[in-house]
Amino acid sequence: MIKLNHRKLIDLIRKPIITDKTTKLLEENQYCFAVDRHANKIHIKEALEYIFDVKIIKINTLNTPIKKRTVGKFVGKRAQYKKAIITLAPNDNINLFPET
Repeated sequence: MIKLNHRKLIDLIRKPIITDKTTKLLEENQYCFAVDRHANKIHIKEALEYIFDVKIIKINTLNTPIKKRTVGKFVGKRAQYKKAIITLAPNDNINLFPET
């Protein structure tokens, strides 16, 4: 297993995914992130534990399917990404909506 440095770990996590479904998952202490397509579960776990200083119990990953996008007469594909749904320990949480 290759150990990644902290800079590469930070680059694996793209952004949190905030939708109606993922906000319902927040009640169960589950969070959803868009991550690099080539990242595996071990690297995702290391990155999130390093960035947010939390204990991760479980990680589920899925590659999003290819979707067509039409703009005028041009047809293309949407960018694919890997989605990671993480479950945290009961006493941990991530503040996605910081107070200003």
